[in-house]
Amino acid sequence: MKLDKYELKSGEQLEVFEFVSVGPKGRIIKIIQYTPTNYKDLYNLGFGDKNAETHEIEDEVISNNGDGEKVLATVVASLYAFTDKHPEIMVYATGSTESRTRLYRMGITRYIREAERDFEIFGELENSWQEFKKDIEYKGFLVKRKY
Repeated sequence: MKLDKYELKSGEQLEVFEFVSVGPKGRIIKIIQYTPTNYKDLYNLGFGDKNAETHEIEDEVISNNGDGEKVLATVVASLYAFTDKHPEIMVYATGSTESRTRLYRMGITRYIREAERDFEIFGELENSWQEFKKDIEYKGFLVKRKY
């Protein structure tokens, strides 16, 4: 995908990324964090604004900084970097709200052709997983890098 994105900063393991969203509401520091789960080779993708005091992710804040497409492209760029470094890892993502999960689904749908070249993509239903299909309300998403 050749989309405009922000510059990412990360440590050597590429598990935590930071970037700055720039828009009408000013400069907002964002965090993307890949956290191991209790399942082998499964990480959770966390994303949100950086809390200035605790330095933790605030994933329910609505920034509305006018750069949603660029922010999404930046998160995807971190996914490429993370899975380049850790090719065996699967990544789970869901929104902190139903509307955010819907935004993620719409983003995947918009760029599905490009994404499927590099990733296997699955959608989470009530008690099962299926290969990602457009127009289905998923609870979450699972991606695995193709090599």
